[in-house]
Amino acid sequence: MGGVRAGGRAGRDERPEEQTAEPAEAEPVPAKPRGWRRFVADTRPLRRPAFRRLWSSTAVTAVGSQLTAVAVPKQVYDITGSSAAVGYSSIAGLVPLVVFGLWGGAIADAVDRRKLMLVTNAGIAVTSAFFWVQAFVGLDSVWVLMVLLALQQAFFGINSPTRSAAIARLVPRGELPAANALGSTVAQTGMIVGPLLAGALIPLIGLAELYLIDALALCLALWAVWRLPPLPPLDADEGAAPEERTPRRRRAGWRELSEGFRYIGARQVLLLSFVADIIAMVFGMPRALFPQLAATTYAPWGEGLALGLLYAAIPIGAVAGGLFSGTFSRARSHGWMVILAVVGFGVAVAGFGWSPNLWWAVGFLAAAGVADMVSMVFRQSILQSVATDAMRGRMQGAFTVVVAGGPRVADLVHGTAGAAVGPGTAAAVGGVLVVVCMLALAFALPSLRRYRI
Repeated sequence: MGGVRAGGRAGRDERPEEQTAEPAEAEPVPAKPRGWRRFVADTRPLRRPAFRRLWSSTAVTAVGSQLTAVAVPKQVYDITGSSAAVGYSSIAGLVPLVVFGLWGGAIADAVDRRKLMLVTNAGIAVTSAFFWVQAFVGLDSVWVLMVLLALQQAFFGINSPTRSAAIARLVPRGELPAANALGSTVAQTGMIVGPLLAGALIPLIGLAELYLIDALALCLALWAVWRLPPLPPLDADEGAAPEERTPRRRRAGWRELSEGFRYIGARQVLLLSFVADIIAMVFGMPRALFPQLAATTYAPWGEGLALGLLYAAIPIGAVAGGLFSGTFSRARSHGWMVILAVVGFGVAVAGFGWSPNLWWAVGFLAAAGVADMVSMVFRQSILQSVATDAMRGRMQGAFTVVVAGGPRVADLVHGTAGAAVGPGTAAAVGGVLVVVCMLALAFALPSLRRYRI
């Protein structure tokens, strides 16, 4: 596996350009851990230096990116006083996310993925710097925020599938659930610390400095990405002999995008894994309601505290799920794990909508976070296992559009519904819809529930 072979050195004294990451080799199945180790996160992927570098770049930016994720809707709400406006502004990032997420996946299959991550990380950092400028000079323009959000999501749309597609080149197939759990755990940890830190810092330093912190964190992450081995497209898939895995240049046009859609359509289990997440996110993600709930229903606990806790609750649950992912990451019935996780997510969101107490609301959102972590780990693992390396970028592009685009559609749906019928009712009805639709899908189309590795 190039510079990341088991038992070998990662080339700490070599430049990344002198190594090339090949598809990870299959390894003997290790003995199952005993005692308490069965329940905690499987850390085997972190023994691989290249994956550890990719993972660390996520860790560095996790907090900073969430400062911006809280600052943008907060700034929009401060300017307009409307949850519906928060939902509308989120849609501004949806179109570039869809376009560049899909196209970015095709690019990731055609060029060196390490170089592409460097370029897109730099672009996201520059955009965060512009967020800081507009807040620093006090423009108070929702339109400027929408344009910057659209630009940021264009870079993110290319970066995310590239990063995810690289994982299967750095770890063996049997370690994919563990690797995905580790990556999601550190990202979700940032989603806890970031919102809580934002809630504490906004009264002290204001919104502008939150954007600046994000830009600086992204600059630091560039070093970890630079230290990765080259990840060029390969001439053969994982089954080929190492000497046959030669770098190759591919195109990234409409034809390649069409091939990706046909690839998904020909593999029902991939399509259903995407539909499962759309159901959960569009009907069940109530984040556009958080500012209104913090300012009204949960105002007695303090608006800043309530806002921070609401944004942090789902990530808290996700981190708990990640830390104890040994309880599920070795499961072989990946399809059933996705189904049960999505149903659990819907039940938890419905409970959140019916909660008049802040602490009950936070508890239900945390439970939703655990379910979301389980769903993400197995949906990602299904995708990485079913798709070949030549198609992983495009598959991850579609995955990025669904994962990141679904909540943005939910922002519009929930923001509009919350303004019409109230935030609690909007969230509760959405959770019920998740349960009904997921169960109907699971029993109407059996391929997802039958999928095992």
